[in-house]
Parts: sequence; structure tokens; C-alpha cells
Amino acid sequence: MPRRLLLNVILLWLIGNALRIPILAVPPVIPRIHTDLDMSATAVGVLGGLPVVLLATAALPGSLVIARLGPVRAVVAGLLIAALAGGLRGAIPNVAWLYVMTIAMAAGIAVAQPAMPALVRSWTPERIAFATAAYTNGFLTGGTLAVMLTLPVVLPLTHDSWQRALAVWSLPVFAIAVLVVFSSPPDTKSSGPARPRWWPDWKDGLIWRLGLTFGSVNAMYFGSNTFLPDYLTVHGRPDLISAALTALNFGQLPASFLLLGMASRLELRVWPFLAFGLTCVVSIIGIVVTASAWTVVWAAVLGFAAAGVFVLVLALPPLLRPAADVARISAAMMTVSYTLAMITAVASGAAWDLTGIPAAAFGPIAACALLLLFVPATISFERSAGVDR
Repeated sequence: MPRRLLLNVILLWLIGNALRIPILAVPPVIPRIHTDLDMSATAVGVLGGLPVVLLATAALPGSLVIARLGPVRAVVAGLLIAALAGGLRGAIPNVAWLYVMTIAMAAGIAVAQPAMPALVRSWTPERIAFATAAYTNGFLTGGTLAVMLTLPVVLPLTHDSWQRALAVWSLPVFAIAVLVVFSSPPDTKSSGPARPRWWPDWKDGLIWRLGLTFGSVNAMYFGSNTFLPDYLTVHGRPDLISAALTALNFGQLPASFLLLGMASRLELRVWPFLAFGLTCVVSIIGIVVTASAWTVVWAAVLGFAAAGVFVLVLALPPLLRPAADVARISAAMMTVSYTLAMITAVASGAAWDLTGIPAAAFGPIAACALLLLFVPATISFERSAGVDR
């Protein structure tokens, strides 16, 4: 692999890490936040849903930022905002402050994330599927490290303070932003219009199909990370929280590594979406009928299956649309996707509160998994004119 290509892939992988670490550092400490700030299950659902709603509402402004600044500078700006706000989330022991800083942190990520497919198209035009698998592997690695290390490593180092633990996790995000500044190739001028288009064509059915497919994965992922800790606590198994969250996130890595080697053979095919979707449905059922070591196993299976869809759907915008349209298509897809995930998170919390049944929180999550059995089959997997083969 040429040196420049290798460096680009490494940078994409690191950026992927930075886009998930600030979000996934929260689930392991949710029981502490829940107790310290006296939050209801619905309030916890809102906390879990806030990053999702910002990823939805700020994705389109992010598309505008990318059009004006270019994807590299948009990524750097987004990461710096996420690092600062993420580190300040626990500065004041107040729910409103926590919400405001979470909103700012997620807004920074929402600006940077739609730039990733554009960076892949610009930096690795001949290796789109592989580069997508690489940066999504970074997403998954960053999330896994955050949930795996927070309770056993970071909390002891910060004297069992969830506030300081969140601040510690902002340091690698800041470092990666600085590395991108000094190591990335400069943004190049697009061969498209002088004023790049950023507003999506909402009549394009591909946006809605990709958004619902991507949204089903995000709803399952963020919802499970949000509600698994309290679900296990209520069932008297808080000792399984770290293992279950680690399994959910670490379980994604085998799928990601598998797709690094097989992405080009699985891209633009419907059957992998259906197979992964069915596995997601079965694993969610497994989680809600257990509160034991089997919960950890099913969480790992859910992570594996969701990650497969995650990688494949993120590769579709640069594969199905010309370079000039990739950022705006990606931003629109994320708007639809994270809107669905946000609604699901709040609905899950409300279902628990209204019924008093912890397993009810996974009802809306399971409904989203069912989408994978139908929506991907309606996508036309043919490249548009102007997309290189």
C-alpha cells in the first residue's frame, strides 16, 4: 500500500475513534449520573437521545460547513468543539448543564461526521469500501475503548469521579484534531460547481432508504448502550454492566475486521443486510429474556450484526453518488437516521416509565431492528453516472 494511502487510512481510522469516544464514555457512568443528579428513566433516555438528536439536526448545517470550509477543516473544527464541550459536561453538577454541554459536544461531532464519506471519496477514490471499513472500524474501536476502560481504568484514576472521567476522554479527541491539522492532505477544489451544493434533494428516495437503514442500527446501538446499565441494575446484576457494554461494543470489532477483508465482495448486495438484520432481531429478544451471563453473549451478537450493517450502509453514498453529492447525501441520511434513533431512545425511556417493566425499553429498539428485514431490499444498488467503478 502506498505511503500516502496508508497515512490517509490511518487518519480516517483515528478520526473515527474521536467521533465516538465522547459519546460512548457516558453509558458506563450512567448509573452514577442517574443517582447523583436524581434523574428519571425518561431523563436518562433524553441524555442518551441528545447526541442522537444533534447528529440529526446539525448534520445539514454540517453539510453547509463542509461546502464552505472543505471536509478537512470541517472535521478539525468539529473535533475541537467536541473535545472542549465533552470535557466540560461534568463541570457543574446540574442536569441542565449536562444537557447543554452534551448538545454542544454532539454538535461538533455532527459537523465532522458527514465529512467522512467525502474524505473517503477524496483521499481514497480507488479504495472506497476498504477506507469506509477502516474509519468505521475506528468508530467501533473508539466506542469499545471508552466503555471497556471507563469503569476499570479511568474511574479509579480520577478518584471515582464521573465528571473527571468524561474530561479525561476529551484529551485523545483534542490530540487527534491536532494530528489531522498537521498530517492530512489539504482540501482540494471540487470538480463540481464553484459553489458546492449542500442542501439535499428530499425527493430522492435513496436518502430515506439509507436514512432508515442507518437509523435502525443507530437506534439499536444507542438505545442498548443507554438502557442496558439500568436494566441490569434493576435485575440485581450491576456486576454485568461493564461486561455487557464491552461485549456490545467489542462485538462490533470482529464484523468490522471481517468487512475490511470482504467489503468489496459484500458491497452493493442486499443479502448481507437481511442476514445481519435477522441476527439483530434474535439478539434483542435474547437480551430481554435474560439478566445473566447470556445477556453479555447476546449483547456481543447484537454488536456484531449491527456493525455489519453500519459499515455497509456508510459505504453506499460514495459508491452510489458522484463526489459533489456525497457530503449532502450523507448529511441527509444522517438527519433521517439520527432522528429515528432519537425518537426511539425517548420512546424506550417512556415505555419503561409508563409500564414499570424494564424490558419494555427494548420494544421500540426491536421495532427498529425489524426495519432491516424490509428497507434494504428497496434500495437500487446501481451506481449513478459519474461514479467510478
